[in-house]
Amino acid sequence: MKPTAIVIGVGAATGLGATLCRRFAGAGYHVLVGGRTMSRLAAVVAEIEETGGSAEPALVDATSEYDVVELFGRAYTLDGAHDAPDLVVFNAGANKAIDFLSLDAEEFERFWRVGCYGGFLVGREAARRMVPLGRGTIIFTGASASLRGKPGYAQFAAAKAGLRMVAQSMAREFGPKGVHVAHVVVDGGIDGPVLRTNWPTVVKDKGEDGMLDVEPVADTFWMLHRQHPSAWTHEIDLRPFKEAF
Repeated sequence: MKPTAIVIGVGAATGLGATLCRRFAGAGYHVLVGGRTMSRLAAVVAEIEETGGSAEPALVDATSEYDVVELFGRAYTLDGAHDAPDLVVFNAGANKAIDFLSLDAEEFERFWRVGCYGGFLVGREAARRMVPLGRGTIIFTGASASLRGKPGYAQFAAAKAGLRMVAQSMAREFGPKGVHVAHVVVDGGIDGPVLRTNWPTVVKDKGEDGMLDVEPVADTFWMLHRQHPSAWTHEIDLRPFKEAF
């Protein structure tokens, strides 16, 4: 049977979520492509299938407990063609600058629900199914904001810092039970249409290789999944060589 991976937080075709789906499918996995916009999910699935891979769309709101529980229940119902998922990635998140004095409670909570609460739901459902099997990898996409808060980004930093603590707690609890939990700190902008369209001056100032190339980032996620259990990495940070830290 084909091994199965779940990626939640898939958006633009050139984004990290979609790239992870293609990377895992290229390695022989059947991929559940999870996100909130069916047209985007279908486009990623079609691209994977055109190159001989196996994938299916999974419409899911990571902040909805019902959606997440339903998705994992479906994913772990074996159909004879696919094995139970042994790789789950939580990649959902939202980010924009908001002046702290104008930041309202509803907006703050929205960032937390997407960036942290959603990670808890996905991590919990994955662990509930992987722990009895004694195997599996759960990876959370983090950010430098999980380590430091910058002006205008309190809402984002709070969500990402919370997600990092969820990942740490899970790693300490479930690592000894055979489940590898990892947190990837993405420190820097990912080269893609969002930055190039909305912040072209920033992209120009960064210069060649000044932003993260999404393909090597996806390779790192795959490397984490393939690590031998005698040498697991819990946290790894990725940044362009030009990025100050």
